[in-house]
Amino acid sequence: MSIPSIEDSWARIDAWLAAHAPVSHARLRPPASEADIEAAQRTLDVAFHPDLKASLRCHDGVELEDGAPVLAYYGPLSSVADIVHSTEFLRGIGADLAEDEPLDEDDEDDEDYDELASYWHKDWLLITLGIGWQSSDGLFLTCHAGAHWGRVGRYFDEDSPSFTSWPSLRHVLADYADALEQGSRFDGRTPVVADGTLLWDDETSVVLEPRSPLALAAAAGEPRPTPPAPAEPPAEPRQADGPRLVFVRVRQSEPPAPPPYQPDTIFVEGIGADQLLERLGAVPGTVLARTREHAEESAQSLWAAHRPLVRAGTTGAWAYAVQEAGAAQFGRPEVLRRVSAGTRAVALTKRGPEVTVTPAEDGVARPEALHHVLSPREDLVGVPGTDQPVRRVGTDPFPGSQAAYVRLLTALEGEFGIVHRPDDVSAELTSALLLPVLDDMPETGNPVTFVRDFDLAALVGRTPADRLRAAFAAQLARLATETRIDTYPEVAAALALIGRGERVPLTADDALDLRLRTLAAEAWAARQLTQRSWRDDGAPLSQDDTNAWWIRHGAAGALRAFILRPVPEAAASIIHQRTTAHWRAELAEDLASS
Repeated sequence: MSIPSIEDSWARIDAWLAAHAPVSHARLRPPASEADIEAAQRTLDVAFHPDLKASLRCHDGVELEDGAPVLAYYGPLSSVADIVHSTEFLRGIGADLAEDEPLDEDDEDDEDYDELASYWHKDWLLITLGIGWQSSDGLFLTCHAGAHWGRVGRYFDEDSPSFTSWPSLRHVLADYADALEQGSRFDGRTPVVADGTLLWDDETSVVLEPRSPLALAAAAGEPRPTPPAPAEPPAEPRQADGPRLVFVRVRQSEPPAPPPYQPDTIFVEGIGADQLLERLGAVPGTVLARTREHAEESAQSLWAAHRPLVRAGTTGAWAYAVQEAGAAQFGRPEVLRRVSAGTRAVALTKRGPEVTVTPAEDGVARPEALHHVLSPREDLVGVPGTDQPVRRVGTDPFPGSQAAYVRLLTALEGEFGIVHRPDDVSAELTSALLLPVLDDMPETGNPVTFVRDFDLAALVGRTPADRLRAAFAAQLARLATETRIDTYPEVAAALALIGRGERVPLTADDALDLRLRTLAAEAWAARQLTQRSWRDDGAPLSQDDTNAWWIRHGAAGALRAFILRPVPEAAASIIHQRTTAHWRAELAEDLASS
């Protein structure tokens, strides 16, 4: 396919900007003079590639002011002066690096010469100013004679340089013109216009019917516990004539002992084990008496879908639960508040070097009664002749935390009357998977400002509260439709109430709360399953499935914010989650009709 000339692409870009984004069009600088181009080549001792000279003859970059047209994440095109400044700056940094040693001419003539091996090649020119409008990143054009002459590369000061898929600046500008005229993506972003200014925004594609990790879990079912292996009868000695093969047992060092069983444990006074499981969010249909070994096997299966698994029992006047698998729950303030409602609760948790006892009473944590022990690391040993310690393999890095756990568990008897010792592996306890409660949604404390290059603070300041609420209720409905969370009856009912300006009830364990928690569990399980897929070609989910669940989870969070938080805070969440790049035009429509 023929690639348009630099001049033809610039003519298309000029015409589109003039018609649709006049503010950005006005920021284009006039053509560079031949004298300026020649002077820059002499200063840098580089012959500019013909594509670059042709582009500079159309526009000498842009005025670095608000509204300037940019090449999406790659920033604005450089002027002749910008090219000289950036190139000299980057050459100076490269000269100071030991890796950027002078290259022999013979090396550069070699067919295997790697032009990307240096920090900054002397014949590279930074032709854009990157996302920060500085010389720290952007696109470079190689003017080095050879196989890559005229290629466009990507530079970022915290990474190695690399070539892009664009073979030339002609290809860059042709793709840029196509993106403007067709509304298609350029560098992964979509062009939009707001107030006469060209902007670039994200357009997210969403799988409409992603595979459900929880549905896969239900279909898989829980595996049966592995029966104990039958004992083998002792072998009878056999006599044989002739030569014999003799085995000699050599005593080796004993393998390291497994770490002690010290699970996160929560105690709640005056309730039974079943009630404690209910307060923790037990999933109906998963409640069953399980041994620790059975629980650990089940937690590793597809059936668990990476949900927390706990077992519960009683000790004296207290119910207790131990967490056998899944993301830690008992130290979360949301969990402590639920389980301690109308009574007392104590959580004993262990994370690496930290062991913590957290009491709560009637939904309120008691920080004055908290105990926290931080143990030093003890698995690092010095090596003679070096100041770099090495880790001792097969040892607990924080043995002090084991002793701290035992000490704090024992102390619960004197402080709370709790007498508890972790059970042996064969004991059965009532157990269940959990549907975790959602994180609290506290006040941000920060004023609403810009979201996706949009001045939300200005909109909030000039728009009456009722009109603002109605407009973002419409935006929320659009978000729910594009992410398909409006297909859930509980969400659809909430959106109907919001659309009528009515309050939406949202209480613990009601239908809407369970739906939002389920979406969070789907997203979490999808991520864990996808993370493991790099070593398992038969992974049950694709990355697109995972992305879709996290997008739904984000939309559900925006709905929750609209119910629980002030409209300006919810508005920021809604804008952030919109999947279309054209939400600004839709917001203008919603404001006009509200």
